[in-house]
Amino acid sequence: METSKITGDRIRKYLGEGKRFDSRKPDEFREISIETGVSKKAEGSAKVKIGKTEVIVGVKLDVMEPYTDSPDKGNLTVSAELTPMSSERFESGPPKFPAVELGRLTDRTIRESKFIEMEKLCIKEGEKVWGIYVDIYTLNDDGNLIDAAEIAAVAALKTAKMPKYDKETGKVLFGEWTDEKVPVKKEPPITITAHKIGNSWLVDPTQEEEDVSEARVTIGATAEGVISSLQKGESKEISIEEFGEVIDMTEKVRKKVFSTVEKLLK
Repeated sequence: METSKITGDRIRKYLGEGKRFDSRKPDEFREISIETGVSKKAEGSAKVKIGKTEVIVGVKLDVMEPYTDSPDKGNLTVSAELTPMSSERFESGPPKFPAVELGRLTDRTIRESKFIEMEKLCIKEGEKVWGIYVDIYTLNDDGNLIDAAEIAAVAALKTAKMPKYDKETGKVLFGEWTDEKVPVKKEPPITITAHKIGNSWLVDPTQEEEDVSEARVTIGATAEGVISSLQKGESKEISIEEFGEVIDMTEKVRKKVFSTVEKLLK
């Protein structure tokens, strides 16, 4: 506990001087890498690294009944598993709050941005639609799983192909794909998560920085700044003025991250 306190004090002191222990600026991301097609069984998949943080996302499709409130649209389900191999803090078993929150944050950003053209997933209104399952797995946690998971989910969806479907039998031919991609919009949403430590704000925290974070704001938006989701985490309150600072910081950072993601997905 004493070591943790000293580390937290040092992090706050450095940030007060505009510094971080890995030499980054407060508004600077670590190196991002994206690898798609990492699973031979999934309709789409991607592995994303941000620094040492690493996640993998798989996309699967199946035919099912539509939800009663959207009979002419496909279904979306997003889930996350924080695997023990990615951190000694995670345990096997039913998902705990951090895993549920990660899945819901990713789901909300994708769903509310209308990134997936759900109406194009309707096979027969009120009876059959395509359902999309987005599964997130952590491989290594060194902070900022939220933004890594969102980038991986977008990359997996953008490269996912529709499986073959036999209309006569009503069966999906798993393992066989068409040349048609999952219908998504050209401009995807991503999240940028800002953390408050002391009187300073930063993005893309390492695990040590995340551990001493007092407030967290996650904003999902497109490159043009159209916000689709927003969530505050941690216990410390933030003022209206501070929220304005977060908006300005994340908007600047988002443009840089989008530029990187677009290049990596070409």
